[in-house]
Parts: sequence; structure tokens; C-alpha cells
Amino acid sequence: MLKQLTLAACAALALGACSDDSDSTGPPSGRNATGAIYVQTNDASANQVVAFRRAADGQLTPLGSFATGGRGTGMPRLGSQGPMILSDDDQRLFVANVGSSEITTFAVTDAGLTMIGKVASGGTMPFSIALRGNLLYVLNAGSSAAAAAANITAFTVGATGTLTPIAGSARPLSTAYPAPAQVSFSPDGGTLVVTEKMTGKIDTYAVGANGLATGPVVHAANGITPFGFDFTSSGVFVVTEAFDAAPGQAAASSYSLAGASGFQLLSASVKNTEAEVCWAVISEDNQFAYVTNFGTGTLSSYRIAADGRLTLLQAIAGRTSQTLGPRDADLSTGGRYLYVLDIGFTDRATQAVNAFEVQADGGLRKIGAYPLPQFYAAAAGLAAR
Repeated sequence: MLKQLTLAACAALALGACSDDSDSTGPPSGRNATGAIYVQTNDASANQVVAFRRAADGQLTPLGSFATGGRGTGMPRLGSQGPMILSDDDQRLFVANVGSSEITTFAVTDAGLTMIGKVASGGTMPFSIALRGNLLYVLNAGSSAAAAAANITAFTVGATGTLTPIAGSARPLSTAYPAPAQVSFSPDGGTLVVTEKMTGKIDTYAVGANGLATGPVVHAANGITPFGFDFTSSGVFVVTEAFDAAPGQAAASSYSLAGASGFQLLSASVKNTEAEVCWAVISEDNQFAYVTNFGTGTLSSYRIAADGRLTLLQAIAGRTSQTLGPRDADLSTGGRYLYVLDIGFTDRATQAVNAFEVQADGGLRKIGAYPLPQFYAAAAGLAAR
């Protein structure tokens, strides 16, 4: 998932097209820094975060496993983007314990993770987290069995990373159980966006200076099964469309929050010939979008024009396996590397974090696949720094 915007001066999720060499395709200063990758196990009895150390060349080495103190669902294919995110300064990691309806906060260190605390999510089944400054919103998917409707709920993030619920902040979605996928802030922090898979809707909320959201204003998505999305720095957002997993129908549409209605379709369902598209990330220069295709084991890339319109760049820009599996994706700090979790859905041997180097022309060069320390049947969520 995706690293969420946290400061007013920040642009959208970082992904740059660069290289190690000192030629014209080389990275700007600082983009060869080291970092880490975090994967959530989503285990139903004891959720953990598995960490890898990232070298300057993008390769990974195991760093350890860290208990969240909560529980996951124990089910593979968590239907969301962003259940685990880093703060923009990479000093905090926020993890949704979907099974126990809690959010765990970790302090990030070079040696791994130190748990700061854990709070109730303000609803049932927290699927996605959005962060801006000291304001954090949780998307709770809800549960019809528990008669707990879906909502978004706000928290303040203290100086030490502790979360405090904001009284009266819970807001409904378009309906009680719409199978939501993701919540995220717009680049200016003034709007929250939520995608709903079952209803085919996109909800928007205006965020006030007090952190409280007003809404939702409910919009019809262009394509079927809107799922993951990401913003450019100008406010264009690219939404993946799974089309109910129909073979060859995976697509993406782009939208803007500008215009008289505050919501505008820019590109309608640009298909990539693959299946079961899931997560989306956008490059630091706003030129490229990368999506993961669970059903075909691939990644696709799109070019984003200055006006926000999409064209398919490569139907298969990268591959994690020959079977079902790639879902969660994020970009390293500075955007030089793209990391994708293949959950090994049909072949346990393919469960790994796949590393790609982003090229100047938007292409992806695969560096390698780094297996988790053991097989986690329900692994879901990835964050990179």
C-alpha cells in the first residue's frame, strides 16, 4: 500500500524513473538511500509484520517479525488497498488488525519496529488507512453478521505516535455494507475519497479544519468493481476496475475532483487485457501508473497525460508469477523501486516480495523475488520506505 500524504507540502506517492548510473537516467541525489519493506501476515490468531531491510540497489534481506498485538482475518485476498501505511517521514507504521478491529502504531527504527500502542478502529473490520499530518482516517468495512455498518472514523496522531479518537467523527458510506476498498486524502487534504466494490460507487467527503468530514457525496464509478487508487500531485486519481474478475477485462479510469460538481471523469475504463486488477500506485513525476493484476500474475503500466487522461503503456510491464497472486504494492522512498507482494494463492512457492527498478521511460526491470520467512496463508498489506 501505499504511503499516504502527511504534510501540506507533500506531493502524491513517490515513484521516480531513475537508475543507479551517473548518466542522464541516474537518480537525483539521495534516491539510492537504504530503507525497509513491511508485510502484514493477517493471521487470525496473532497478526504480525514481517520486515525486510532494503539495500541501496533495491535488494532485500530479512529483518525480523513484529507482533501487532491484534488479529487478522485469517483469510487470503483482503479486499482493500492501504491496510498498512507509513507516515510521510517514515517514522511511524500504522497497521489495521482487521480481525480484531484495531489499529496498531509502531515506531520505525533501523533495527525494526517498536510497538507504540493499539486502539479500537471505531468500527468493524478496518480495511484501509489514510493519513495527513496528525489526522488519520480509518475505513471500516463493517459486518452484516455483527450488524455493524461500514464507516470512516477519524483519529489524531500524538507527538509520540499514539492515536486518539475524534468524538463524533464517524461518517457512513453510501450504504451499510458496500464492500469498500480504500480511503485516501486528496493532495490538498480537503477531500477524502472512498471506493466501493459492490455498489460501484465512489464516495467523497469534505474535510474541515477541525478534522471532521462532511458527506458522503456519492458518485457512480465509470467501471465495474472500483478498487484501489492513487493521486497525482494535481489531484487526478487513477482507479483500478476489476470488472468482477472477468478474464481480459481489468481496467483503470481516471478522475478529477475539480469542476462544478467536484467530481469529473477524465478517462473511461482503459483496459489492459489482464484480470482481477487490484492496487494502484502513481509515479513521483505523475507520468505513470502501475497496477497489479491478481488473476494473471502481472503488473500493467499506464501513461498519464498532462490533462489526466490514461493510455495503456504496457499490458505486461512486469510479472510476479505464472499463477494467481500479485496484490499489494508500494514504492520506496524517492520512488526508485516498486515492491509487489505475491500472496502465492495457487502456488505457495511464489509467495514473495517482488522488487522492480523503475526506469526513466516508465518500464520496470525486475531485481528479484524475496520469499517471506514462512508461508502465510492470509498475507495482506505492504508498505515500503
